[in-house]
Parts: sequence; structure tokens; C-alpha cells
Amino acid sequence: METIQIQTSSKSYNVFVGEGVRNEIGPFLRNHFSKLTKILIITDETVAKIHLDHIMPLLSEWNPVIYTAPSGEKAKTFDVYYNALSIALENQLDRKSVILALGGGAVGDLSGFVAASFMRGIPFIQIPTTILAHDSAVGGKVAINHPQGKNMIGAFHQPEAVFYDLELLNTLPGQEIRSGFAEVIKHALIYDSTFYHWLKAEIHNLDSLTIEQLFKSLTKGIQIKNEFVSKDEKETGIRAYLNFGHTLGHAIESEMGYGNFTHGEAVMIGMIFALEISKEVSGLSFDTEEFSTWVQGLGYQTEIPGHLSSERLLAKMKQDKKSAGGTVKFVVLEQIGKPKLQELSDEYLLTKLKNF
Repeated sequence: METIQIQTSSKSYNVFVGEGVRNEIGPFLRNHFSKLTKILIITDETVAKIHLDHIMPLLSEWNPVIYTAPSGEKAKTFDVYYNALSIALENQLDRKSVILALGGGAVGDLSGFVAASFMRGIPFIQIPTTILAHDSAVGGKVAINHPQGKNMIGAFHQPEAVFYDLELLNTLPGQEIRSGFAEVIKHALIYDSTFYHWLKAEIHNLDSLTIEQLFKSLTKGIQIKNEFVSKDEKETGIRAYLNFGHTLGHAIESEMGYGNFTHGEAVMIGMIFALEISKEVSGLSFDTEEFSTWVQGLGYQTEIPGHLSSERLLAKMKQDKKSAGGTVKFVVLEQIGKPKLQELSDEYLLTKLKNF
């Protein structure tokens, strides 16, 4: 097991990574909460069937309440959020209660926003069950979606801890592995060229990742995320660099319909688009063709789905949270490990989208 301390301006907490770390949840609850009244587990339909039996025996002394949301991005709607709050109220949770988020990024986002807003904020703990959640479970960004934009309704609410049990990743389908590993690649590109070259040299098949490769990839990704979050908790500056590939990625997700195209696979297309732009606007020296060939070998789609309108994608990109005054601010790279924000005109982006 490895323990990674996340330090933000509002809170310091630990991410526990390793095989079997779920067994540490009970002792943590006893030691961390002197008068724990109730536990609400928020999970989804898929995760509940696979993993709930692994978690419930560890929490039997508290007799947790369970709320099961729809799977995937369908968990991040106003109706599901309202239903989760209703369950908390009906079961008389209070400020001495805690919410456990058991699932992937969508469950973590939903659970965190419920925790942030219930009685103006109660504690929550992340128990990720996907590779993607190595990114989303750390840093305290919690939200639900709006039809006009992804993660537009939310808050910053740090967890009390993250228990990242690698044994819970064994059942992930290939699409979810790809979705999560895109964020690992992103972390390498924006911060650590040595890590990036290690990934390119070592990772050739996502279906046969060794536990050692997975452990190194996830712990390194979490450590890199902490480098940005610790310096800029509320995303007023460098934390925006973590959105490399996300401006177009979120637009693709929205236009495809949330849940019809995974987050990481959309972000991968967004990263390739951003790398191409970086070569033009910030002088990046990078072989995007070689990169595309590598990630295609890992199973990624590298082109924007052909039926999507460039004009509609641009309109969604202008709603991105980094944008201001209708001007798109794009995360680009000057070199691997050196990102920056770049304002780009509508005309330039539209031309690039149509030619991509």
C-alpha cells in the first residue's frame, strides 16, 4: 500500500492505494469520526451488483443506508441528485453523518455534490472502482451535468480520504480501462516527460496491464494531480492545466449524449487536437502521428465522430469553464511537461475542427 497526502488550502487528506485497502475503511471511520451517526453509501446499479458485497461486511456495525443511482453519466442529473438528498433526509442523516462514494467518476461527482450541499456540507469518502477515478476522486471538484454543459452545477468539496483498492478494478470492461488510462496519459503530458516516455515504452496493451504497471501509473497520476491541486485548489490558475484535452473532449461528450461516449475516450481525441494546435501556436516539437499510432494500438479512436457538427462543437467549447467573455481559452503545450493557457479565435478553431 502507498499513502499519498493531498494538501490543499482547505484540507489535508490521504489517498490510500493498493490491493485490499478497503479493509482499512472501518478502522479509519472509528479513528476519524468520534461520534459517527449514520453512513449513506451512494453507488450505481453496475457497481452495486459487483462490489457492494465486498464493502458491506466492513461497515456492518453502522448499518449503512444505500442509494443506488443509474450507471454512468445518467447518475449526474438534477433528478438523481434530488433523490439522493431525499434519501439522506428520510434517513435522518445529520452533520455527524458521512457519505461513502462507491463507484467511478460519476458516482464520486454526484456523492461529493450531495455531501457539499446537504446541510451546507457533510463529510464524504471516495472509494473508487475505476481507473478514471484516480483523477476525479482527488481534488474536490464535485458536480452534476446540465444539458448545456458537463459539470456546470457543482462545488469544491474535498473528501476526508480516498481508499483506492486495486482489487476493485479487476472487473472493469475494456472501454472503461481506456477511459481511465487517457487521464494517466494526460497527467504525463502536462507534467512529466520521463513518465510519458515510460508509458510509451511499457504500455502496449491495456487488456493485459500488470498490477505493477497499474500501481505505478495510478500513483504517479495522483501525485501529479496533487502538484496542481495543492497550489490552486479552486482553479484560479494552474489547476486549469489539468483540463488538457477536455475543452473539445467535453464538447464531444455533450454532443454525443452523456453516456454514449466515455469521458476518457473523448478526452483522448481532445488531446490529439490540442497537440496539433500546440505545434502551431506554441512551438511544440512533437510527433502527433507517432502518438496517434500508439494510442490507436491501445484501442482509442483518434478522430472526431464524423456526424458531429464543427459549429455545434465550437458552441459547446465556448461554454467551457475556462472561457471568458465568449473567448475560448485552450490548454496547449510548449513542450511535454510545460502547459499554458492560450486564447484562440472562433475562426481559427472552426477551421482546425473542420480540417482535423
